[in-house]
Amino acid sequence: MKLFTRGLLPRTLGAQLVVVTAAAVLISNVGVAVWFTIADRQAARTSVTDRLLDRVNSAAAVLSAIPAKERDAAARAMSTPLLHFSMHHGRPLTGTMDSQENQIATRIRSVLPPKRDREAVFVRLRAPRPGEVIPKPSNGTRPVIEIMVPVVRRTQLVATFFEPPEPPWPMQITIAAIVAILTASAAGALIARRVARPLSELAAAAWEAARGGSARHVPEEGPEDVKRAAAAFNAMTDQVARTLQSHRQLLSAVGHDLRTPITALRINTEFIEDGELRDRLQKNLDELQALTEAVLSAAKGTGGEQMRTVDLSALVESVCSDLDDLGEPVTWRAHSPAPASCRPNEIRRAVRNLIENAVAYGKRADVFLENGADQYDVVVEDEGPGISDSDKARVFEPFVRLESSRSTETGGSGLGLTLVKAIAEGHGGSVVLENRPEGGLRARLRLPRTVAAA
Repeated sequence: MKLFTRGLLPRTLGAQLVVVTAAAVLISNVGVAVWFTIADRQAARTSVTDRLLDRVNSAAAVLSAIPAKERDAAARAMSTPLLHFSMHHGRPLTGTMDSQENQIATRIRSVLPPKRDREAVFVRLRAPRPGEVIPKPSNGTRPVIEIMVPVVRRTQLVATFFEPPEPPWPMQITIAAIVAILTASAAGALIARRVARPLSELAAAAWEAARGGSARHVPEEGPEDVKRAAAAFNAMTDQVARTLQSHRQLLSAVGHDLRTPITALRINTEFIEDGELRDRLQKNLDELQALTEAVLSAAKGTGGEQMRTVDLSALVESVCSDLDDLGEPVTWRAHSPAPASCRPNEIRRAVRNLIENAVAYGKRADVFLENGADQYDVVVEDEGPGISDSDKARVFEPFVRLESSRSTETGGSGLGLTLVKAIAEGHGGSVVLENRPEGGLRARLRLPRTVAAA
């Protein structure tokens, strides 16, 4: 199984189905062909043995009827490339025979005439003994059986049968295997098209939604299981879309309702004669309004702005320049143009939050851009104490602040990194926090070069 995961199979489901089907048909055809070939050879071997015994007995009968001086020439004349006849004069050739050799010898004795010496029958299922000279056919095949049959008294016919050459692989089996493989592959491709295409569209739609794009409907076609999966995905995307729309409407209403009383309170504070009290109330209202805007921004996340291609390097540089003009300790390392598909205002907001976070808790911010294979990393480094590994995930939760570990001053609403994470994930990217070996925190805003349009 591990071999299949190392590149021996194609990556797509359709191609895998075609390859596996073709391989299964090929293996089954080869197995059937081998099985029938072995069976045919066994049947042919039995038939050859029967014909061989008949031929030897017939040759012995013919040789017994001709003059003794002509028998050697007659034996040579009756020889063939696979069956060699010779005469042995004198004492009969005998020896120890195994069970199979005895079985063949018994069959020969059963058909010999009564006057023949049945004890002179001898069978050997092996090559000639050392020192024996038996002519071999020109094709170089080896002898597989020798039979000694009595012809007349003190004369034996020695028949040596040579193994025939291997027959060629049956062309009919090869053609049948090719036709079966092509037919099965075509059927596999048809099934793969019905299964893999809907699954591919489902995967593409899910990936597009995960990267921040709009969740489009996928066609509900293919086998029943695939249809149900597509229908469930469409129902889920509809429910998610309705939920998000309901939340946006609720947030818009809440934002409008909150801004109105805040504005009214700000006007009313102008009539307070106590200047110190008026300043405290206005400061509280400013904090309340800032918190309200931060909550609305973090809750809305992404989706309101259209995607377009911009120079990410120029965008980040402009954010750094704006903050530098305000006197913030921000440095930017020049970078070549970096075209990327994104929602510019959201990326500007995310980068600004990261820089302000670095300045607030790490004294300064060094900003630069790194190129990846298919992504850009907006890197923001500070000179603060960093954060513990246990807090790296927690800081992205709403209203979580780590002032006790990163600064002695309290600041922010605890929603800055939450908003950064929402924007990054809405673009199909991520935000990663790393402690620098030399001290300080490094924040990476990872953005793909191309993002599906919402």
